[in-house]
Amino acid sequence: PTTVPGKAIAPGSEIRVAYGDKIMLSFVSIQPGAAIPQHSHPHEQGGVCLEGSFEFTIGDETRIVRKGEGWMIPGGVPHSVRGLEAAASALDIFCPPREDYK
Repeated sequence: PTTVPGKAIAPGSEIRVAYGDKIMLSFVSIQPGAAIPQHSHPHEQGGVCLEGSFEFTIGDETRIVRKGEGWMIPGGVPHSVRGLEAAASALDIFCPPREDYK
């Protein structure tokens, strides 16, 4: 597997990824008030909140995700994240790996 140094994906949000041929792990840090704008991609995405909490919108559903809670996003579904009052971190898992994150 290959690990890539930290990379900003939006102001106040950074990822560090590790990937192989068929799967990618993305460790995400989200600062208070940071916003990852709505986007979509063909990759299936699942994840879990590791620390803190954040607002997550997937399709038409918005909820607060807390430590230990997870999500699954089918490819092509729009989603966005908004940081709350404290820093948070999450693990996103992509299949197949996202070329734009390598």
